Amino acid sequence: MEALLDYDPTQIIAGVDEAGRGPLAGPVVAAAVILNPAQPISGLADSKKLSEAKRDALSPLIKQYALSWCIASASVEEIDSINILQATLLAMQRAVNGLSSTPELVLIDGNRLPNLTIPALAIVKGDSKVAAISSASILAKVERDRLMVDYHHQYPDFAFHIHKGYGTRQHLQEIHQFGILLIHRQTFNPVKQLLASQLKS
Repeated sequence: MEALLDYDPTQIIAGVDEAGRGPLAGPVVAAAVILNPAQPISGLADSKKLSEAKRDALSPLIKQYALSWCIASASVEEIDSINILQATLLAMQRAVNGLSSTPELVLIDGNRLPNLTIPALAIVKGDSKVAAISSASILAKVERDRLMVDYHHQYPDFAFHIHKGYGTRQHLQEIHQFGILLIHRQTFNPVKQLLASQLKS
């Protein structure tokens, strides 16, 4: 899976990725993973290309065999306060800072870097090029999906276990029928538009 990228693969590398930039509800979740070269995990890939069952099977293996891993998040309040990009970078920073061992290099999925004290590279589509980033994408996605299932139990009128907070037709119908929740991102349309129209009425 490792592509020809401009870094030394013998370094202690942490891969970082996030889940939940686009939804209308819930936190953005990031993970950082340092894989153990002596314990390769087969089947790693971009979490979006794996089935839920495959992600759920790989997640405990990553946690078992990785040298270090950490999952962190930025809250809905932080997303609304500093915007989703900055909140995503903050969650990534927290995930890296939460690792039990310090990597020599951090590889981040995407084209923006969080504020780190460790050398870092941003790699577009890194989750399909670098095993450590794939691992991070899986941990972040599984954890965020778990949170959304919890939200469904808290707010049973909302099918968060199905749409995961994304702006699907079903979710939009639920918002119109049952209202805006505390876990909805108030700076995201159509939630923002709905709040504005309520203020006018």
